[in-house]
Amino acid sequence: MLGFLAFIPRAIAQAIPLLFGCTGEIVTEKSGNLNLGLPGVMYVGAISGVIGSFFYENSVGEGDVNAALAVLIPLGCCILGSAIMGLIYSFLVVTLRANQNVTGLAMTTFGVGFGNFFGGSLIKLSKADLPSISLSKTSAIFRTQLPFADDLGWLGQLLFSYGFLAYTAIVIALIVAYVLKKTRTGLCLRSVGENPATADAAGINVTAYKYSATIIGCVIAGLGGLYYVMDYACGIWSNDAFGDRGWLAIALVIFTLWKADLGILAAILFGGLYILYLYIPTGMEHMELKELYKMIPYVVTMIVLIFTSMRNRREDQPPQSLGVNYFREER
Repeated sequence: MLGFLAFIPRAIAQAIPLLFGCTGEIVTEKSGNLNLGLPGVMYVGAISGVIGSFFYENSVGEGDVNAALAVLIPLGCCILGSAIMGLIYSFLVVTLRANQNVTGLAMTTFGVGFGNFFGGSLIKLSKADLPSISLSKTSAIFRTQLPFADDLGWLGQLLFSYGFLAYTAIVIALIVAYVLKKTRTGLCLRSVGENPATADAAGINVTAYKYSATIIGCVIAGLGGLYYVMDYACGIWSNDAFGDRGWLAIALVIFTLWKADLGILAAILFGGLYILYLYIPTGMEHMELKELYKMIPYVVTMIVLIFTSMRNRREDQPPQSLGVNYFREER
């Protein structure tokens, strides 16, 4: 029981960046844009929040930080940085009609390089002994749990012991699912992703929907990067520490069959699978098995992809125009 209580909160904490990334990518892909630059977007969102928090904490010095400013400054910087990444991607693939796969990979390379450059610069400014930045004051506010969590025992530990960004990720996923399924805006967005020529003929502004969906999707994904640094990593920024979570979030989109509400449970499952190797005893003589356990989330994704392809149900397939640029004159 103690092992279970320790595993589930860690799995959920691991799942939140994946859920942010998955939800953001679903919004983007529903417009027909395949944004493989998601890892770079999450990286830029993380470093943008770190930059804002770093200069705010330095301006305060040894004094106490204002809780509202400690949240709003990194949050605003994260949203701005992520939105700019979404705008750049949209301009390249929607306006200039660049290849989406190549553009996405270039955005990932750019985002990681951007984060490492400014992260390294901040490390030099902080004159830290270790190659990392510690934003403990801001992190403590981001990680503040609900006040009644400790009073509920194991139930509080399982459900209410997380920072506000964890609950924000769940709320955003539910809102996205509702908008896509139940609203006129969601219907228009899905029609743009399925057949932009038909949507255009029906009077829907295809360009506006593609831009909006991509930018909003990038902002949501960027919040995953901010959560990872401020909450999961306890305010510690180290270059190249984000790992492959961005790519795992893209895999999660396929696993959830482009359904944001299903992404909540799927993200927790993937979060658990991602850290499962830490809880499986292998012994020193079988350490190489842990590397195999790390492959489990990707193997599960491939199995799901095979089964959905065999069933060939239309509702389980990606948007029909996903990855294909729309040129109005070709209608």
